[in-house]
Amino acid sequence: MTERTVTRPGTATPLLALRVAAAATVVVLAWQFVTAGELIGPGGSDDLHAAGAIALHVVSLAAAAAALWLRQRTSGPLWPSVVAVAVFAAGFVQAALGSSGEMAAHVPGALVLTVGSVWVLAWSLARRPG
Repeated sequence: MTERTVTRPGTATPLLALRVAAAATVVVLAWQFVTAGELIGPGGSDDLHAAGAIALHVVSLAAAAAALWLRQRTSGPLWPSVVAVAVFAAGFVQAALGSSGEMAAHVPGALVLTVGSVWVLAWSLARRPG
């Protein structure tokens, strides 16, 4: 399946922004997995995990904004923007589930966030600038 895209000048900057923000989102999610593991051990503190949740909100917002910016600069597919915005929104659901202790939903939700984030990152890395 071939994607048809009409590229306007200046798409390299929003593509780079998306790549950086999507990569940062994946890195922060990795941080969340590591710090979640520490919560299980004796005397584990959730301070680092909570800080990671805030960082996730910031970088996933940046990824969503960059995906929308790239979509505005091209006539490429809409799905990367939809997935990036969904990851951003789902991060708040994740935070609420984690705060309430609903681990039966929080853990699978983390996997959904990870799949969406990696998908957007992989798509952005496969694109050629302008």
